[in-house]
Parts: sequence; structure tokens; C-alpha cells
Amino acid sequence: MNVFKKILRCFDSKIVETPAPSPVVKEPIKITDSALASIGVFGEKINAFTFPTALPGVLPAGHTGMANDAALSTAYNALSMNSVFNEGIMAFSYAYLSELTQRAEYRRPTEIIAKEMTRKWLRLQSTGDEDKTDKIKKIEAEMTRLKAQEVFRKAAELDGYFGRAHIYMDLGYDVDEDQELKLPITLSPAKIKQGSLKSLRIVEPIWTYPNDYNSTNPLNPTFYKPQSWFVMGKQIHASRLLTIVGRPMPDILKPAYQFGGLSLSQMLKPYVDNWLQTRQAVSDLIHSFSISVLKLNMGQTINTEGMENLRRRIQMFVAHRDNRGLMVVDKDTEELDNISTPLTSLPDLQAQSQEHMSSVTGIPLSILFGITPTGLNADNDGEIRTFFQWVEDQQVCSFSDQVEYLLKVVQLSLFGAIDDQITFVWEPLWSLDEKELAEVEKIEAETDAILLQEGVISPEEVRTRLSAKEDSAYHGLKPEEVPEPPIDPAEEKLLDDESDGNNKDKKAA
Repeated sequence: MNVFKKILRCFDSKIVETPAPSPVVKEPIKITDSALASIGVFGEKINAFTFPTALPGVLPAGHTGMANDAALSTAYNALSMNSVFNEGIMAFSYAYLSELTQRAEYRRPTEIIAKEMTRKWLRLQSTGDEDKTDKIKKIEAEMTRLKAQEVFRKAAELDGYFGRAHIYMDLGYDVDEDQELKLPITLSPAKIKQGSLKSLRIVEPIWTYPNDYNSTNPLNPTFYKPQSWFVMGKQIHASRLLTIVGRPMPDILKPAYQFGGLSLSQMLKPYVDNWLQTRQAVSDLIHSFSISVLKLNMGQTINTEGMENLRRRIQMFVAHRDNRGLMVVDKDTEELDNISTPLTSLPDLQAQSQEHMSSVTGIPLSILFGITPTGLNADNDGEIRTFFQWVEDQQVCSFSDQVEYLLKVVQLSLFGAIDDQITFVWEPLWSLDEKELAEVEKIEAETDAILLQEGVISPEEVRTRLSAKEDSAYHGLKPEEVPEPPIDPAEEKLLDDESDGNNKDKKAA
């Protein structure tokens, strides 16, 4: 008994003497900005709109890019970045936008709009009474030589891809050494000599960088307007470049976009991403919408020999699985079932994604994707007319100022002077078919006949209108050569009767 007590005391002493383990103190988890950036979550201090950097060689040696003055720093710091990464709003680099041109979903809308904007091109005309047909023909021939229509089409494509494009007017200067390129050109024979306009060249925005501009005084005409550009290290005055910006940005964001506009590709990206996800999900679902289930006694099957036989049965079934295949199962212990996902709503899901892309671009589905309207009396002429009207508005907004400037440069290069009475108009994109044209001509002819009968207009005025109408079959008629009016049948019969009566009187005499 005493021995047992001694043993207990021994254990008690050991328990008391053993120190208790110290509690583990865990450090709080620290989440850095770089960790948040890796998963797409950013803090208030991170700003997506920064001063863009140029590719090597675009800026001359020693040039650091745009000046980060106080006005721009204050404006950029005022931008709230909470919505930038939630909504996907940020300035894309030209390199990334170049990668997007490889996808048809980005390329096709831009190509369609660019082709429609230059499909029928423009028509030169004179606003005065003097005949200037010869001068207009020479200007048209010069525009053809310069490939102006093709150049502006390419500029419209670059504007859709990148938000900006430049057309360089080659006036014969050496682009590698001539310092004249830094100076502005004025619309005068002193600066633009006859025969000096050599060609028009497209310059992609990735090879350009804005140089000097005003960012402090909104009343200054140069406010947020670059006065010169660097083109692969060469300084070119802005007056020597026709700059195309179809979707300008607010002033506060212009430096982040290198004074370009919002590209159509960037506008399309959220909707194209949705379309690609939907398209892939539908493809994956169609690939595995039907699953065959073999129900059996797994307790008897899961052993070395049973699993090998099961694997072989599955391989045999998969290899011959089609409408003519056959699966043999045990009547008492096995059962074969099929689970299928309904596919009825898949076309609607894909169609909605396509409609979203169509709504952003403004291009009807029949033109963008070749999807014709279905149903009784389905017709999309109204949508196409609306699209053409929108394209014509884009022509005026994006091209008119640049074409007017080019027209003056062409006249100085051809004639040494500018004729302000020579202007241009954009040809309408919508045209009537043969049946509709015939109906219009019939209505016009009936109107002319009524006005002639009432004495409101003269035959010369009708011939003048027909002669000036280019799409008329009577284009080129000489207005002064009016034919004799046809004799009325009743009057002709009366004249014949009078002539016969006179003849009888002569014979009787």
C-alpha cells in the first residue's frame, strides 16, 4: 500500500513540474497590393489611366514622353478607380489592340463600317454659275492618282482598331533630314507649290506619339490638341497630317489614349467575351449533352477481375455507341439509362449574344452575321436604311474636315490657287432598284406633264433637269434642242379633212 502511494506521488510530481506549452501567436494575414492585382482587385491608389509609353524608336533619344504637369496630375488623381476594374474600363495599349484584330468578331465590324464609309465616296460639284467641269475632272483624276478613297478606307479601319489614324501628305520633303517637316504648312502657293503633292500615306498610331499641347488654358485653341507628332523619332507638324478620330475622348482622358479616341474593338470587348463564352459553352454542351448510365451491383464488380471486365465493357460500348449500336445488360442485376440535357434554348442564347454585338456596332444582323429575318412578311429594309444613315453621319463627323483640307491642298498642287466654289457632297448609300427607279421616273414624268400643261414650266426646264440627272436615261441632253410637240390626233384629222376639202374645191373649179 505504501509502495502504491509512492508511485502516485511520483506521477503527481512529474505532472506538476512539466511546464505548460506556450500559446502559439499567429500573425495577422497581410494582403499586399500586388496580391490584389493578381486576382483583379485593386485599391483606391492604383490608377489604370496613366501616361502611355511608346515603343522603342518612336520617340527621339532622350525624350521621356508626355509632360506630367500639375494640371494633368490633379486630373488623373481625381479619377475614381473603383469602377475601372469592375466595369473593365481602362485604356488598352496599341499592342493589345493589334492582337484583337486577329479575331473575326473584332475585325469584321470595323471592316464593314470602313467599306461602307468609302463605298460610294464623294462627288465634286461647283456652287457658282460658271462651268468648271474641266477643273473638276482634273481634281477627280488627281484624287484617283492619290488613291484617296482607298487611303481613307484604311484610315477608317485603323480608327476602328485603335481609335486614331494619320494620313501623311507627302509634299516632296526628305522625311529623314529635312527640318521643314517641323514647321506648319499654310494653304498658300508659297508653301504648297504646283506639283508638290506626291502621295498620301497611312501611318498607324502605334508608330506615333503626341509632342506638345496645352493642358492649362481651355480658352487656348491648342488646348488638348497636339501641335506636332513624333513619327518614329521624326517630329512632324500636325498640319502635315490628316488625323482621323471617330470617337473622341473627354479631355481628361485624351492623354491616356495618346490623343486618340475610343476604338470599336474596346467597345466590343465585353460583348465579344460574352459571345465567346456562350459559344464555347454551347459547343461543350452539345458535345456531352447525353450521358449513358449503367446501373449494376458495384459490390460484386469492384474486384480485380470484375473491374477489368467492366472496363472492357465500357470501352466496347463507347467504341460502338451510335444509333445502330447495341448494349447487352443482365436482366436481373443491371440496367442501362440515358440522361439528356434539353437543347431547345441554345439558339436563343447564342442569338442574344449576337444581338448584343450588333447593338454596339449599329450594324444590322443581316450585314454583320448574314442572319436574314424570318417570319411572315419579314423585311429589314428599315434597319439597313437606318444603318446607312448612321454611316453617312459618320462620314460627316470623321472625314469631312480632313477631305475639305485635302481638297484645298490638291487644288494648290494642281492650279496654284484655291477655288472656294468647288465643294463636295457625300454620295447617298441607299439606292433604289430598277423597279423603284422606274416608278419614281413615272411619277416625275406625270408631274412634269401637268406643270407643262398648266404653263408653270417650259420644255427647256424639263430637259435641263433630265440632262443634269446622272442616273437618268436622258443624261446629257441639250436643253435648247426642244423637239416639235406631237400633233393631237383630233387636230390631225381635222387638218386632213380641211386638206381634202380644199383639193375637191380645186378640182371642181
